[in-house]
Amino acid sequence: MKLRALSRWIVGVPLLLLMVLFALSNSEPVPLRLFPLGALPFEVPLSVAILGAMGLGFFLGGLRLWFTALGHRRAARRAEAAVRLLEAKHQELTARSAAPALPHAGAASRV
Repeated sequence: MKLRALSRWIVGVPLLLLMVLFALSNSEPVPLRLFPLGALPFEVPLSVAILGAMGLGFFLGGLRLWFTALGHRRAARRAEAAVRLLEAKHQELTARSAAPALPHAGAASRV
């Protein structure tokens, strides 16, 4: 088993256990309120409300990170294309310099 997978289990299982214990300990229904609307027409267990808010925050944070990384990925693709172009040009120039030099026309007429 890889270390990364093992660390996921070491962190994930206790975190999951804590979330289950939290949900079992806070099962009382609570009314949800949204500022301009007031109380919503349904009640949910407190644990569902808190875990749902945490999940929504996690999703929005991941979405923000993904959008931020878009620019970095685009710049990396441009840099990779530039490197490929420069490597091709380098290959071409080294092939030209390695080719045998042709004698100049002026050198042949002097002999």
